[in-house]
Amino acid sequence: MEDDSRSRAVIDAALALAGEQPWQEVTLAAIAARAGLPLVDLYPDFQSKTAILRAFARQIDRAVLAGEDQSLMREPPRDRLFDVLMRRFEALAPWRAGLRSILQAERRDPLAALRRAPDFLASMRWMTAAAGLDGEGIAGFLHRRGAEAVFLSILPVFLGDDGEDLSKTMAALDRQLTRGDRIMRRLPMHLFRGGSAIDAP
Repeated sequence: MEDDSRSRAVIDAALALAGEQPWQEVTLAAIAARAGLPLVDLYPDFQSKTAILRAFARQIDRAVLAGEDQSLMREPPRDRLFDVLMRRFEALAPWRAGLRSILQAERRDPLAALRRAPDFLASMRWMTAAAGLDGEGIAGFLHRRGAEAVFLSILPVFLGDDGEDLSKTMAALDRQLTRGDRIMRRLPMHLFRGGSAIDAP
C-alpha cells in the first residue's frame, strides 16, 4: 500500500471507530486492524492518536484548498470567507459522528485539546489565505481571529446538522458572519484599508 493510501486508510479507520465508540476507548491496535494494516505500519507516522488527528486536519486543509476557485476572488471578502468555511464543513461532514466523539473526549481531557490547538490555528491560517484575507498587521490578525471564532461558534450547529445540504450550518454561518461584520465596523476605521476587518481588501 502506498504511503498516501496507507495514511488515508489509517485516518478513515480512526474516524470511523470514533463514530462507533468513545474516542478515549479507541486504540492504535484497533485502528490498524480496521485499516487492514499491521500495527508496525502505523509506527513511522502515527505514533499517537493525536498524530492521526493532525494528519486528518491536513487532509481536510488540502481538500478545501483543492476546491479553490479563482473567480471567487472577484466576490466581496465576506462571501469569500463564507465559501471557504462552508467548503471546510462540507469536507468534514462525512465524519460528524467521529468528530462528536473526539470533541466529547477532549472536554474531559483539556490537555489533549491544548495539544491540538496549534493544528487548528494553522488550519485557520490556511482558510483565511484561501479567502484572500491573510494579510499582515492588525487587519490580518483580526481576520484570522475572526475566522477562528466564527468556525468554533458554528461547530456545535454543524455537529448537530444531519441534513445533506447542511442548511442549518449554512444559515448559522451567514448570521455569524453578518454579526461579526457589524462588530468590526464599529472599530476605528483607520486601522484598516477597507470598511471593516472582514471587508478590508
